[in-house]
Amino acid sequence: MTPSSSEVDLMFMFTAIDLAENGRNTASPNPCVGCLYVRDGEVIGQGWHQWTGQGHAEVCALEDADRDVRGATAYVSLEPCAFEGRTPACAQLLIDHGVARVVIGAIDPHPRVSGQGVAMLRSAGIDVTVLDLEAAAALNPGYNARVRRGTPWVRLKVAASLDGRTAMASGESQWITGEAARADVQALRARSCAILTGVGTVLADDPSLTVRDTRFAVDGRLRQPRIVVADSHGRTPATAKIYRSEGGVQIERAEGGKVDLNALLARLAADGVNELLVEAGPTLIGACIEAQCWDEMVLYLAPKFLGASARPLADFDIVRMADAFGARITAFEMVGDDLKVTLARV
Repeated sequence: MTPSSSEVDLMFMFTAIDLAENGRNTASPNPCVGCLYVRDGEVIGQGWHQWTGQGHAEVCALEDADRDVRGATAYVSLEPCAFEGRTPACAQLLIDHGVARVVIGAIDPHPRVSGQGVAMLRSAGIDVTVLDLEAAAALNPGYNARVRRGTPWVRLKVAASLDGRTAMASGESQWITGEAARADVQALRARSCAILTGVGTVLADDPSLTVRDTRFAVDGRLRQPRIVVADSHGRTPATAKIYRSEGGVQIERAEGGKVDLNALLARLAADGVNELLVEAGPTLIGACIEAQCWDEMVLYLAPKFLGASARPLADFDIVRMADAFGARITAFEMVGDDLKVTLARV
């Protein structure tokens, strides 16, 4: 049976979405975008946006097609940009190179693009189809959050025992989970623009909070996230390992002994942070939950019990069941001997 035109569009679009994933750890603060050019049913060029300041997906795919895409259909996972920034407008690029049709996975929420890329293409006589696929929009949770609401996508990472404890009473927490779970965290760090931790974690564990797994290297180098420390009283020692990170360190101090999380998130978004990973102890994790300053939690549960005197997963007080904070389990899997549970805020 010959596939319908809509089925063909979906097939090529999902290829574009897969291509976009190649920029997952490096495209920020730009979105991940994939593109391919198809003529007479054959892919003649494909590409993705890798680094900010370099060619967008449409440009990279154009080079792969030896710049000959006249009469072709362009499949782009995100609406082509409609303004000139660090690079020329991609909508104009498609017009100038004579594509006949453009199929778009999702509309770009950026106010200087949203719908304007589509309008430019249509005004030039190009046939445009917008598929509005959830899979295409889901490529860029951080970019979408930063553009739409002015804060990053906040992901909490917690390693806990079966009785919900994250460290011994002394602060000792290395290691609750196994090696496989700790390796899995490298993927979370690699995709994050910044990591937020608390000074208590720095003092207790002296973590590096770096990406070390060479699987996430692009062009021979690992992009390191910025490290942000909530440290109201300036207790972070100058000898802390975080200062060795190539991603840079930002110490957040505040009047009154408490960092304003909402203000911090707004500043990070204004500085181009799409995805923020929170790796911290119960005080900061609890503050994020209590302030509803989170979108997703990745919880690694180790098959062990630490007892009542050990430190809790999150430090905040509620009295009534009706005041409990809710979450929805979106995924779970075994990672080594530990259970990885992904939750969304509700």
